[in-house]
Amino acid sequence: MPDTSPPSDATSAIERPASLTPNEALFGSDAIAEAIRDLNIPYVALNPGASYRGLHDSLVNHLGNAAPQMLLCLHEEHAVAIAHGWAKVTGTPMLAAVHSNVGLFHATMAIFNAWCDRMPVIVLGATGPVDAAKRRPWIDWIHTAQDQGAIVRPYVKWDAQPGSPEAAREALFRAAWLSGSAPMGPVYVNLDAAVQEAPLPKRLPPVDASRFMPKMDSGASAQSLNSALDLLRNAAKPIVLMGRVSRSTDCWAQRVHLAEALDASVITDLKIGAAFPTDHPLHAGSPGVFLSPDAAKALAEADVVLSLDWVDLAGALSAAGVSAAKIIQVSLDYTVHNGWSADHQGLAPVDLFIPADPDAVVAAMVAELPKREPVALPSTVLEPLPLASGPIFVPEMATALRAAVGARNMSLLHLPLSWDGASWPLRHPLDFLGSDGGGGIGGGPGISIGAALALRGTGRLPVSICGDGDFLMGATSIWTAVHYRIPLLIVVANNQSFFNDEVHQERMARIRNRPVENKWIGMRMTDPDIDLATIARGQGAIGIGPVTDAAELPTIFAEAIAHVEAGHVVVVDVRVQVGYTPAMAAALTRHSKE
Repeated sequence: MPDTSPPSDATSAIERPASLTPNEALFGSDAIAEAIRDLNIPYVALNPGASYRGLHDSLVNHLGNAAPQMLLCLHEEHAVAIAHGWAKVTGTPMLAAVHSNVGLFHATMAIFNAWCDRMPVIVLGATGPVDAAKRRPWIDWIHTAQDQGAIVRPYVKWDAQPGSPEAAREALFRAAWLSGSAPMGPVYVNLDAAVQEAPLPKRLPPVDASRFMPKMDSGASAQSLNSALDLLRNAAKPIVLMGRVSRSTDCWAQRVHLAEALDASVITDLKIGAAFPTDHPLHAGSPGVFLSPDAAKALAEADVVLSLDWVDLAGALSAAGVSAAKIIQVSLDYTVHNGWSADHQGLAPVDLFIPADPDAVVAAMVAELPKREPVALPSTVLEPLPLASGPIFVPEMATALRAAVGARNMSLLHLPLSWDGASWPLRHPLDFLGSDGGGGIGGGPGISIGAALALRGTGRLPVSICGDGDFLMGATSIWTAVHYRIPLLIVVANNQSFFNDEVHQERMARIRNRPVENKWIGMRMTDPDIDLATIARGQGAIGIGPVTDAAELPTIFAEAIAHVEAGHVVVVDVRVQVGYTPAMAAALTRHSKE
């Protein structure tokens, strides 16, 4: 797994405080900063604000802007997205700090993305002062809320507004514990400005933070495991839906062992990270946001279905027409379902429910199964190949990029809806990190930067492929990557349209017998064209494009990768033709409602 120790020289040399001398904790925020340090979280992504000016001072002048080190962001949404991306790689929470109610409003979509993605993020906020007698005229009043946590309470695991430094320390420990425990998710801690800025009556006694974050047993009972194994061993056509699982290579190997020992088909999902080799003979169809036709057929023919915390079990069973199969569901997700958000999806029919962590259940199952000779997989490396001159389609772009990457270890940090899961085999849990979680457009760039930060030093090439709408909404996060020396390649699959909505408008027109040729109105981002490479260059990144000829892609991608390996942030604007791959188009048609 990636190293989550304090920042490397590439970042730690940036923004060094001057004239620092060792100092005692004198203020409430000093004690809060020390509690953050005790959590061993290396970074706090933030957009500054007066509501937490006390904590900001303590992080800089008491802790020396190290462990955690600040990562300045140009928007609160980017700060949370970067923490989200970090979690997708490491499985551990990072801090994101947002200013008062207004900063929290900005951050809400990114928090919702992390919530739906079940990723651990600790969001620090501030208000105040809660004591009205201590507020500055006007500004402190409009930036103080009676119950600020209510803004995000429906889509965080837990929130708190501690009233003292002692309570703040406890809240931070509890936040880290709950955020990082399955099912993981974001939490919110709101700090009173007056508590931060008040002198500390006495130094808080030291404590061992680890004692306040006990490991929880998330395994299954022997009876449940035996029942599940009996069903799977006796199945004629078992199938495993590989859902929310960890980035651990050991757990990856155990999932492969499980499928091979049971001779079970496997389906994976592009909404979440890589869970199983996608070019393995047991993998049914290609992975997608929706079930591909081949995957749906395999699921329909199964007599026993093992769901390892599949994101939408009810939807998958319904789409495939499953009715008679026995269903085994392994998940702890029900513990965070609430009445505000429907991200929990439909209620699936289940014959055996195992309330446990999927990785723990797979490990226990594998211990009871014989190990077969591992299936040999072919090379995934594409030799560089010339492309014919002409318009660029997403599959051509993917082929050219894959060939340019060659034998390098790489991570696909983000993918657009137009991506064909068959275009790039996934062989490692870090080969693909999944989507934004909540369908919140604009999260891709920030999530990619956080993931690239976590991958730095692993030898993996960080590659993000964003749609143009996604990139434009999150474009100013690029400055943070450049400023903190976080190498990253962003390829923009730029069809100059919010094309997903063109598909919806075409469907409306056909149903209502209206002109389909008007579907582009209110969708296309042309007249004038937007120069994405200039947006990148304006923030210090290397901007390339627009690239309009497929024949240019091999040379341009080779150049871009060389720049990233030299430590740069590179954005390549590739003008692709509108449209989806046949598999995606078929899935959208199948899932559309009349």
